[in-house]
Amino acid sequence: MAYKSDIEIAREARKLPILEIGAKLGIGSEDLLPYGHDKAKVSQGFIDSVQDRADGKLILVTAINPTPAGEGKTTTTVGLGDGLNRIGKNAMICIREASLGPNFGMKGGAAGGGYAQIVPMEEMNLHFTGDFHAITSAHSLLSAMIDNHIYWGNEAEIDTRRVVWRRVVDMNDRALRQITCSLGGVSNGFPREAGFDITVASEVMAILCLAKDLKDLEKRLGDIIVAYRRDKSPVYCRDIKAEGAMTVLLKDAMQPNLVQTLENNPAFVHGGPFANIAHGCNSVIATKTALKVADYVVTEAGFGADLGAEKFMNIKCRKAGIAPSAVVLVATVRAMKMNGGVAKADLGAENVAAVNKGCANLGRHIENVKSFGVPVVVAINHFVTDTEAEVQAVRDYCANHGVEAVLSRHWELGSEGSEALARKVVELADSGKANFAPIYPDDMGLFEKIETIAKRIYRADEVLADQKIRNQLKEWEEAGYRNLPVCMAKTQYSFTTDPNRRGAPTGHSVPVREVRLSAGAGFIVVVCGEIMTMPGLPRKPAAETIRLNDAGQIEGLF
Repeated sequence: MAYKSDIEIAREARKLPILEIGAKLGIGSEDLLPYGHDKAKVSQGFIDSVQDRADGKLILVTAINPTPAGEGKTTTTVGLGDGLNRIGKNAMICIREASLGPNFGMKGGAAGGGYAQIVPMEEMNLHFTGDFHAITSAHSLLSAMIDNHIYWGNEAEIDTRRVVWRRVVDMNDRALRQITCSLGGVSNGFPREAGFDITVASEVMAILCLAKDLKDLEKRLGDIIVAYRRDKSPVYCRDIKAEGAMTVLLKDAMQPNLVQTLENNPAFVHGGPFANIAHGCNSVIATKTALKVADYVVTEAGFGADLGAEKFMNIKCRKAGIAPSAVVLVATVRAMKMNGGVAKADLGAENVAAVNKGCANLGRHIENVKSFGVPVVVAINHFVTDTEAEVQAVRDYCANHGVEAVLSRHWELGSEGSEALARKVVELADSGKANFAPIYPDDMGLFEKIETIAKRIYRADEVLADQKIRNQLKEWEEAGYRNLPVCMAKTQYSFTTDPNRRGAPTGHSVPVREVRLSAGAGFIVVVCGEIMTMPGLPRKPAAETIRLNDAGQIEGLF
């Protein structure tokens, strides 16, 4: 049977005017800023007006470690949101925006798939409402103002060897990872080493996604540490007087974007920090607004639960004062087989033994999520090649770990295929069994926080960090940053820092290469192993096959 591509399905969607989607949530036309007919921003005035309402229930969708076999976390998030609405619940979805770089590289878009998608798919995966361009511009403005400050006399006494604010672009471009800037003579400033990260790794992105309003945004931007003086005292963004203009550039980007699913159910798509190098969740303002206008809010956290769910719990929930009522852990039979040692080319053949072997990865994620005090259900995202014996093997494994596994066919059937999952999620969320707590307290030492995550979530034996890194953490503690959570930057493909070690490995160490203080966002970034904050394009990037067809439609996006 031939299946339509995601973009073909999205193109056939019968979208409602965005004002009608807003009306479902009680958002009047005067509180929507339309971007065309099918997307709009929600006004701060409306957000302020609903703050006295009770919160709905928050459902987190996370997953096993990603494999080339595919897991379908966003697809499941969308399918579950549609399924909840199908069974008569007032539900909405909150997901991240897609980064341009990965769209043209290997990862593809982030709008779901099959008959569980958010539309307009093409716009969401390209320029959308311009949020990422605004973040890039605000970040670049600060970069320009730092070098301009140095050029015109350096009143803040910045040590040009200790400028820590890098530049950003929303594209995978390895050639920009390390650069030398200000070459070309006296009129171009003082030459120094610099570099680029991808926009979604920018601290401005993290700040926008954690700020509660424009006033909080401006304060956090001012708190960004951009450089150090010769005496190693920090120079802040507010010392350069850039935070006001940056806030102006981000004014509209702070407002959540309202769109719809293929089944015309409402969704906020807002913000997009990478999950392996940042905290990997959509914006706090979108999630908290959704909780005021819907009874159930389905959101996702990036990559596997060792990264996305851990950061959602320890960073986003802690900062925003929110807590999930239930967690959906997405797995596929194909991924279980791959974790069990089957090559990608052989995944189509039944192999129950490999499924059983690969379930160890799933089991560890179940244990980890449970450790946060939240009830869990496993969603088996159905593929047409799955056999009944393989699906049953996953069900049996989960039952032995005290959780239920529900087969969900939303990719193929939309909400009809996710009804069973939706009913189970409602049962868990309404059970009152959630007793959420982060896995470390605010006042724990920074290195101890790193060790807690490494040992309890990754099951590592130890954290390897040289004295320079340990001293840096101590200095930050003494400077008043001890209470910050830590944001682990590591490969998404494994519990270890080696992307090739699948399954549930033990007996490994976590090497810390560098630590970065994100004082504005309010966390410490811990760079582990070979992780890059600027990705590169693969040998055959997706960009090679993206083009306009004769009808002027986009082809090649996925």
